[in-house]
Amino acid sequence: MKKFFISLREQIVKRLQSFSFRTGVIVLSLCIPFYILSFAQMALPISAETKGILWVVLFGLAKTFQYGGLSIIGVEGVKRLKSFFKKA
Repeated sequence: MKKFFISLREQIVKRLQSFSFRTGVIVLSLCIPFYILSFAQMALPISAETKGILWVVLFGLAKTFQYGGLSIIGVEGVKRLKSFFKKA
């Protein structure tokens, strides 16, 4: 069973890495609104149970977009982004 999950993970990462750098940046930037929403929903007048469920879902989506975007752009893409922000 462990080999199955390792193989599945490798297949997913390989598929994500086949996307372009631009797609990776777009997917990575989508984590920002979900992080904001995951904490902003705490101000809504709803029950604590509902807030907890919303937080888990929204924070989970933020993490999914973050890790998906990082898998798409890879190590070289991260270096490229760091150099871009150092120049700015």
